[in-house]
This record gives sequence, C-alpha cells and structure tokens, in this order.
Amino acid sequence: MTDKLEDDIASARRPVITIMHASVGSGHKAAAQAVAQAVDRLRGQLGVPEDVEVDVLDILDFGRIKFDGNKTAASFTGATRPIYDITWRYTLTGRILWGGGTGWSRIMFPSFNDYVEQKRPLAVIATHITAANVAVGARMICDVDYPIVCVPTDYEIEGWWPHLETDLFCVGTEFMAETLRPRKVPESCIKITGIPVRQGFEVSESAEACREKFGLPQDKTIVLVLAGASLPQPYVRFRTAIEQTIPFLRGLEDMYFVFLPGKDAEYSNRLKTLFGAMKLDNVRVMDYVEDMAALMHASSLAILKSGGLSVTECLCAQLPMILLGKSYGQEKANTTMLTSFGAAMHATTARELIIALKHLHKNPESIRAMLINANALRRPSAADDIVAATMQLVGVNKQREKHFAEFYLGGKPAHTR
Repeated sequence: MTDKLEDDIASARRPVITIMHASVGSGHKAAAQAVAQAVDRLRGQLGVPEDVEVDVLDILDFGRIKFDGNKTAASFTGATRPIYDITWRYTLTGRILWGGGTGWSRIMFPSFNDYVEQKRPLAVIATHITAANVAVGARMICDVDYPIVCVPTDYEIEGWWPHLETDLFCVGTEFMAETLRPRKVPESCIKITGIPVRQGFEVSESAEACREKFGLPQDKTIVLVLAGASLPQPYVRFRTAIEQTIPFLRGLEDMYFVFLPGKDAEYSNRLKTLFGAMKLDNVRVMDYVEDMAALMHASSLAILKSGGLSVTECLCAQLPMILLGKSYGQEKANTTMLTSFGAAMHATTARELIIALKHLHKNPESIRAMLINANALRRPSAADDIVAATMQLVGVNKQREKHFAEFYLGGKPAHTR
C-alpha cells in the first residue's frame, strides 16, 4: 500500500466540518475563515473532535457554470444599485417565503453532491445563501444527514436563505431573530451569537503601544479612512466624497487621518501625490496593512462603507464609526441598525461628512458616547459561540422531507422594509 493511499484512507476516516462561503465580496469569506479559526481553537473541547478536518470552501468553485462572483457583485454598484436594493429588500421577504430544495443543487452543483458523498461532513456552516441552499440540496440528494447552520453576515436577513431546512440560524441581533419568527423558523433554530470576525479584534491592546507600532501621534484623534478593497468599483462614490472632504482636513488640527486604499496601488499613489502637493501634515497613506486589528486599536474613529464584516470588526475593536455614502440592500440594513443604537453616525454626502467631523473635533465626548452605545451590539466571541452551537446539533437525527423547490406562507413580516 502506497503512502499516498494510506494518507487518503486516513483522511477519509477523519471527521470533517465544512464551512462554506461564496466569493461575492470579501465579507462572507472572512466570516467563514473566522469560524474555521474557532474550530481549530476548540479542538478537543465542546464536542469538537481533536482530529477534525476543517474544509473552508467557496461554493462557486463547485458550480457547473464558472463566473467571478466579485465582479458580478461589483456590477451592482453603479446605476443598477436601486434595482439591487429593491431585489434584496423585497424578494421572498413577505408572506410568500422560500424553504429550500434540491433543484439548484441537482442542476448547478453536482460536484458538491460528490463532495458530500465522499466527505460525509459532521456539519455544514454557511455564510452565504448560495452555499446554504446547495448544502440543503446535497443533503436531500445524497441521503447524508448533517446539520446546516446559516450565518448571515449583515444585520438583516435576505429572503433566499433556506428557512425551513436550516437547523440553526446564528444571527447578529434580536432584530434579526424577529425577522425569522414570522418566517416560521422555530425558536429552537435561532441563536443570537453576533457576526463572526477573525481573532485579534476583541483583544484589548494598549492604544499607545499600537500607535507606537505604526508610528502614529499619541496626542491626536486618529481617524481611519477605509477607502479600498480587492475591487475598486464599490468604492468609487465613497472615494469621490472623501476627496471632496480633503481640503477641509487642514482645519481639524487635533485629528490625524490615516487613509487605507487597500491593495489599490494606483489610488494609493494618487493620494500620496495629492497630499504632498497640498502639504497636509495631519494625513498619512498606508498601503496594505496585515494587522488591521492593531491599527483599529490604535485609532479613535473610522470612516467606512457599511459592509457587515467591516462594521462588525469595528464593533469588536471598540472603534466608533462614521458610515459614508447612501446605502443600498444589506448595507442599508447595517446603517439603520448601527445608527438606531447610536453606535455610529451616517453621512450621505461630503458636506454632511465635513459637518460630522467638525462636530466630533469640537466635541470628542460624542466619540466616547458612540463607543458606549456600541456595547449593546458588540459580540466578540461570536465565532466560538457558533461552533459550540453547531456541535450541539451533530448526531441529532431528524426526519427530513425532500423537495425540488419549497415555497410556503409565512406570517406578517415583523419589519417593514
């Protein structure tokens, strides 16, 4: 018997937890990786097998038709944003609801069915609706029973989650639980855990030490401007508003602005040239930063788009926020949630952002108030709690029906969108 064959047989015998996302933006993958880190931390505890294999999968890699999810998502950042907003808010979020079924899996994702037949996972944790629905279909088709745990990565719940076939929804807030109840999701299938983020954001590091690490002034209000990601398209309007604000930064002498363009070298060079020409001494451009948690701990305030993972990282790092730009779809839900708690401010235009910054510059106690209010939403142990809740479902057999596509009637929606 060859060594490779022996390794394959040993691997096949190992228990597997499958964590699935879709590469549509970066948040779903980041949440999946956070849960995977938690599984590794909890090996040998809370029912997690010591020898468990953790598979973090992009469901789009299993599709019969290959497409770039990030580019597809970016196409809804221009004139089509209102169309996306209507679709996100109203599709299967009323009385007629989606339960789950085999249709999608059988037609579009047969290779994932093969994966399930081979690996027979202990549980599947899904951070994207496509992954969740494919996992439901594979369970019906393959007759391999495993709990499916759905983890929405924003602060409201889209209509295409497979409501009746999900064993557990791990959600960020009670508001989200209220959304699920009229959709006939049993109380036992809802747990308020928070949204999972990578390890490190919850650690209370010394702001002084973190500022020294990055060479930032100790006597200023450090303002992070999160102006970039792997794709620039979603940030076009954000960057336009920020650039209109730049001439006013000179007057905010007690603030020090750190611009993060992500991996966009062209935009980074543009900012550096602009700041050099304007001779601004309270700004700095940092290229891609590995230790974002430490940089957040060094900061006093963040200006960012209202993406679910980004705002949750700020919550866990105890970093108050200004959410910039008109929000659509899930980002609108995130903005509404954070501002309703007083955990963030919202500015839709450059003029509003300037007014907000001047207010905070003159009244720094308002920053501290946002920090206190955010504690109602802060759940830094979300990833560990999700893994613990998942393991309680492993081995609990249920009688399950098979459906090609299941629609059903729910109650009156708890929230008007």
